[in-house]
Amino acid sequence: MKFKKNFIDRYSKLTDIEEFKEYCLIDLRKSIRINTLKISVKDFLKRTNLELERIKWCDEGFFVKNKITLGNLNEHFLGYFYVQEAASMLPPLVLDIKDKMLDMAAAPGSKTGQIAAIMKNKGLLIANDPNYIRLKALSLNLQRLGVTNTVITNMKGYFIKEKFDSILLDAPCSGTGTIRKSPKTVDIYNPNMIRKLASDQRGLINNAFNILNNGESLIYSTCSLEPEENEGVINFLLNRYENAKVEKIKFKGLKTSDAVLEFEGKEYNSEIKNCVRIWPQDNNTEGFFVAKIKKL
Repeated sequence: MKFKKNFIDRYSKLTDIEEFKEYCLIDLRKSIRINTLKISVKDFLKRTNLELERIKWCDEGFFVKNKITLGNLNEHFLGYFYVQEAASMLPPLVLDIKDKMLDMAAAPGSKTGQIAAIMKNKGLLIANDPNYIRLKALSLNLQRLGVTNTVITNMKGYFIKEKFDSILLDAPCSGTGTIRKSPKTVDIYNPNMIRKLASDQRGLINNAFNILNNGESLIYSTCSLEPEENEGVINFLLNRYENAKVEKIKFKGLKTSDAVLEFEGKEYNSEIKNCVRIWPQDNNTEGFFVAKIKKL
């Protein structure tokens, strides 16, 4: 894998670039989340022949040590587990579970299925995605997992007007945290793409905050490591709304890195220190960013 000079120059300001590159070249560990809508963790462990290691921050998550195609297993077809990257399991774990919830950019449904399992198929979960083609994967995954409390919608997140008690915005992003799984991310990397994505993300979080009921909270997350797509988006929201507050969140057993509070001459709101940023080298996973915003 060849890293572009502008990528190296930029990320050298953010992390230990040599350690980051080293981990980007290591194969990503396989991981699964047990789907408790269909089987308990205890019963799954009794029936499976997989060699598993529990993921510290998610009770239903496990690293898989076997060299095997997980999608070919009967337990996968039966919906007993979902193949999900370990860092991807983080956002739903700090989402406030309410009776009326929104997953604003849901496809292909990994976090939607996780939220439905936490909800125990009770209440109402709207799974929205703007990409019609991706709805097929979303629908098939939710059916396989036995999700019954979810309605799928197809529109741009900016246009949703219904009010919700809890929202997950796992925003479409550059995916620079997923290089281990998707090396082509490095090939297509360019700063103009980052700026365009950040503009879209600001529009989405702005509407998410507007349709969130007072006193409730939303989760903003990405698999990007770009400050413009993460801390910059949260900073935009804090500057725009006096009643937006970043809540401190903590995950058991997860090593985190400091949020970026200043980058390339831009200073961000000090509340952003409460956001969670993880680099691939922190926990031998993908990179991820999670923030919890309270609407006062």
